[in-house]
Amino acid sequence: MDREKLLEFIDKNRVRFLRLQFTDINGTMKNVEIPSDEVEGLLDSGIMFDGSSVQGFARIHESDMYLKPDLRTVAMLPWTFDGHRSARIICDVYEDPSTPFDGDPRYRLKLIQEKARSMGFIPYAGPEVEFFILPRKEGKPVFEFLDSGSYFDLLPVDIAEHIRTEVSVYLEEMGLDVETTHHEVAPSQHEVDFRYAEPVIAADNVQTVKLVIKTLAIRNNLFATFMPKPFFGVNGSGMHVHMSLFTLDGRNAFYDPDAPDGISQTMRYFIGGLIAHAREITAITNPTVNSYKRLVPGYEAPVNIAWSKGNRTALIRVPKARGNATRLEYRAPDPSCNPYLALAVMFAAGLDGIEKRIEPPLPVEENIYKMSDAEKQKRGISRLPANLKEALTEAEKSELVKSVLGEHIFEKFMALKEREWWEYSTHISEW
Repeated sequence: MDREKLLEFIDKNRVRFLRLQFTDINGTMKNVEIPSDEVEGLLDSGIMFDGSSVQGFARIHESDMYLKPDLRTVAMLPWTFDGHRSARIICDVYEDPSTPFDGDPRYRLKLIQEKARSMGFIPYAGPEVEFFILPRKEGKPVFEFLDSGSYFDLLPVDIAEHIRTEVSVYLEEMGLDVETTHHEVAPSQHEVDFRYAEPVIAADNVQTVKLVIKTLAIRNNLFATFMPKPFFGVNGSGMHVHMSLFTLDGRNAFYDPDAPDGISQTMRYFIGGLIAHAREITAITNPTVNSYKRLVPGYEAPVNIAWSKGNRTALIRVPKARGNATRLEYRAPDPSCNPYLALAVMFAAGLDGIEKRIEPPLPVEENIYKMSDAEKQKRGISRLPANLKEALTEAEKSELVKSVLGEHIFEKFMALKEREWWEYSTHISEW
């Protein structure tokens, strides 16, 4: 969409307000609202805001920052159709009208996407977002199950089923191609899958999905949580990411029709890079104390650093589809992550594998959960960090993580997460 088409869009849809959205270091979506008649100024020079008031952005003496709109992301907000009609635009953060802000998570992912192109690849990502819908009582969320359903269950039609349908309708009205929505394994747990896209747009889509789900839950007096492990004894919520690389002329670089398994050497190197860097990127893909309550054996969450051609007990799974559908599924991330930073470190790890020709170990098709420690050691299967502190220690040593996040985000992120670990370590709970 260009300037002229945006003005036509605003007029045709009777847009009263524009919500300018961006994401902070923690992955929280922020927004500032402007009347639609201010759009000319937005397009000419961006909108200034106070960066010192946003977590991890600027210090108070360097607080003036700018939002510049990405017009590919213009979409109506469907829940405003019966009131003051509003549209959203996802923005990039700038230090001044011409200089991108080095600490903008979206910008960091753009750099990795550009690196992939410089290597001759167009990267694609397809995240799968899991979440729980829970009841509210007297306006406050209650951590109780809303249903007793399990994977793919068709429940007696209830409010959660209606919300999933509404989520699909709203997302499609906002331009997202929803592929499936369904009940997940745990009671009250659901999943939304949408069509793969280049990483920046895929991360935008994750943020949009979260916004729509949370909004619809509130409108129905319910509560949506993307907490990785809100309940003991049932599966937690992950954000498995399907990843692929295409050549600039449109061929799937992960597919080799002459290989017995259809997997190209490029894909093997990419997997090798992910395995080599898995422990050090986990603080970014799984950034909360609660993330590590999910990463335990027995609940389908990956713990073991291995890859397979179908085995869901491994960190990396290669689905059976071949041809242009050839891809891998990285199963560690959870929906508490900042999707821009998570996709950035994941693709950077894979691209590093290609650059350095890192051979992966042999695939593991057995149930790794049932292997003894001695057997795993013999097969060279290590495990992901067991807690946030261990993950931060790995990230601190990682040159790849430092370079992908940049000095600004790396220092702010580590400080925020060390603080979170300290608060967790000193807190005395009922348990």
